[in-house]
Amino acid sequence: MAIDKLFINARFDRGARHAIAVDKGRISALLAETERPEAREVLDLCIGHGTTRMRSHVMVDGSVGLNSLEAILRVRDEYRELIEIQLVAFPQSGILKSPGTPELLDEAIRLGADLVGGLDPASFDRDVEKHLDVVFGVAQKHGVDVDIHLHDPGMLGLFELEQIAARTRVLGMQGHVVVSHAYALGDLAADALKRIADVLATSGVAIMTNAPGARPFPPVALLRAAGVTVFSGNDNIRDSWWPYGDGDLLNRAMMVGYRSGFYVDEELRIAFDLVTAAGAKALRLAGYGLNVGARADFVTLDAEHVPEAVVAVPKGRSVYKDGRLVARDGRVLRPR
Repeated sequence: MAIDKLFINARFDRGARHAIAVDKGRISALLAETERPEAREVLDLCIGHGTTRMRSHVMVDGSVGLNSLEAILRVRDEYRELIEIQLVAFPQSGILKSPGTPELLDEAIRLGADLVGGLDPASFDRDVEKHLDVVFGVAQKHGVDVDIHLHDPGMLGLFELEQIAARTRVLGMQGHVVVSHAYALGDLAADALKRIADVLATSGVAIMTNAPGARPFPPVALLRAAGVTVFSGNDNIRDSWWPYGDGDLLNRAMMVGYRSGFYVDEELRIAFDLVTAAGAKALRLAGYGLNVGARADFVTLDAEHVPEAVVAVPKGRSVYKDGRLVARDGRVLRPR
């Protein structure tokens, strides 16, 4: 999810490259507003629903430079007692085709971004190897993790997944690489799917899916059975890409379960795991879970068991961060 490109009441413009241009135009206009009210609005929304730790992608490229990242870093610091945020330096316009972006990604990590991102190395930059050279080069230089958005379908997407997995293994980065979306996994033949599932599991490459409408998406149960870490999240919240995000991960679990054909209790628990324990594993969160000695971050809600919570998506939640009540009934309670 990108909290630097959120427009809660905005007009929705569809189309990939057009959407990028729209985002750039809005970001340029908003950068003068250093307070970034949109970011605060969406953070309040997510916290109110029960999110206490988050990963967000922030646009870094030759057109916007580091301005958006600098603004979001200020907001992150302001919200540090309410939510912990991992920031991905994300090359929304590509890396090779956007002059200066490799250097900006490097500087973004120095400035405070936690991960380096990539975007469709084949279709955007037309050079998978050079694109990955930059992404993994920055990651190795700074000792940070990688999160690559991959929308390319079919055999092209399969090839890119294979190359990402190969880099991960060679560099010893198992467990430190995520591929977000990976639409190709939803439209492969059974034999090819099984092979790449085994490759991803062996390489420790995690897959994030938000079960987007009208698009193939990774087969959650099959990948998990092969040993792949699969988790879920919101793909932006009411921006020029995606008008349906609401910041509620329990609602996202319901949506993934619905689209995956999860009907029995065991399957519904898988849907819940996607937005809880599996996400914590992929993001390498320390002190997660309801265990002795873990962080006292938890949510209370009205449901008799996990399957009911997934299908009913109950509201009226109380959210605790480090043992302190930080939100109730969707309203954030700010520390005094």
